[in-house]
Amino acid sequence: MAKKETTQPFDSAWEALKSDSSVQFTLTPAPPEPKPPEWLEAIGRFFQAILRPVGQFFQWLFGWIPGPPAARLILGILLAAGVTVLLWMIIDRLRRGSWHFSRRQQPAVASDGIRHEDAWVPQEIPVRSWLEEADDLARQNRFADAVHCLLLRSVEDMATRRPDAVRPGLTSRELARSALLTERARPLFASLARLVEDSHFGGRAVAESGWREAREAYGSFALPETWRA
Repeated sequence: MAKKETTQPFDSAWEALKSDSSVQFTLTPAPPEPKPPEWLEAIGRFFQAILRPVGQFFQWLFGWIPGPPAARLILGILLAAGVTVLLWMIIDRLRRGSWHFSRRQQPAVASDGIRHEDAWVPQEIPVRSWLEEADDLARQNRFADAVHCLLLRSVEDMATRRPDAVRPGLTSRELARSALLTERARPLFASLARLVEDSHFGGRAVAESGWREAREAYGSFALPETWRA
């Protein structure tokens, strides 16, 4: 009797729940996903046929990869080599003052730090573009900026032709006194340096005549014969 009295409230609650129309006991299956159009399936089959050889190639390639112990060893060697190359690049950057990624087209440098001119021929196109850049500044009556532009380009030329002459921290006046410059290049660079010092540090305006003098000096400075001793 005790068991029957215990289950009676549960049965009554269950019957009341089933009679509640707001509760759904019969679940309707979800409708099937719509089938993609035939043209889309045809495109998928086309790319699947094209990419199947690629997948087979990578499956064959990955089959040659060794197991975890050997793979970890190879990965460690590659990481150590990468770190070594990175450290060498950083040390070379600190030593030279600039990045040097390729040495193939650099001409030979003698023990005195002078680059052989027969192994290095300056390109005319960069010189012309640098002059055009300075000419644009001069047309805006920015003669001081134009002369400064030519001086910066002259330092780049010097770094290419006489790499040991250009070091970080040297002033343009010190560069002009470098013994690695030729007798023809030294006064040309010194005239550019003097105009820039007078304008940027002395506060003196550069006249159009000074700009023309600087342009002519740079034109001669960039010539190959100027760098032949």
